[in-house]
Amino acid sequence: MTQLSGGVIDTPAAVNTVPTTTKTATDSVQADQDKFMKLLITQLQNQDPLNPMDNAAMTSQLAQLSTVTGINKVNATLESLRADQADSAAMGALNLIGKGVLVEGKGIKLTASTAEDGTTTSSAVFGIDLASAADTVEIAIVDKSGKTVRSMALPANAQIGTYPITWDGTMDDKTTIAPAGDYTFTVTAKSNGATLTSATPLQLAGVASVSTGSGGVKLNTTLGPITLAEVKEVL
Repeated sequence: MTQLSGGVIDTPAAVNTVPTTTKTATDSVQADQDKFMKLLITQLQNQDPLNPMDNAAMTSQLAQLSTVTGINKVNATLESLRADQADSAAMGALNLIGKGVLVEGKGIKLTASTAEDGTTTSSAVFGIDLASAADTVEIAIVDKSGKTVRSMALPANAQIGTYPITWDGTMDDKTTIAPAGDYTFTVTAKSNGATLTSATPLQLAGVASVSTGSGGVKLNTTLGPITLAEVKEVL
């Protein structure tokens, strides 16, 4: 597996992926053609002089050769396009290094920072993905003991989409700041009085590096390896 970090490819082996793949596919097509022609020539050389091969049969075999060659060329082209797409995805993923992404999950990481004047501020980022519109979307942030420390809500009549949410650590009493640390949250979305199952909680992950390999492009994040398909939004 090749790992990309800091915008630099650690192992340059992946650079030759596309030319090698294309050359191999082309060689395979040529090899199939050579085998077919050898068999046909052998068949002609060993045919019965008194009962030679029918012209229609030869034409049929040549047509089969043309069909097989065409299919092989299409396969070679598709393989080349697949390799090009993989390389493009890897290069595009490099732009995510050092950024935060929202992925499915219920975790919240509340962090605190102190300014030069001694003022301490807290912050956390999470999100919600709505696959269908909702009349109301309520959020409950819970600490490790299971106690709800902050209740929030999206604006009424939320439409389909991804919603990044920030939390300054303020608890429900509006004055106390929750301790820095790990929290979880739940989402309850309703439409016409019915609870929706299409509201997905999202948590923040920081992208540290990018890996490529047989499994495709992977983002190595603070939550572990994820695929590009798992990213709901880039912050």
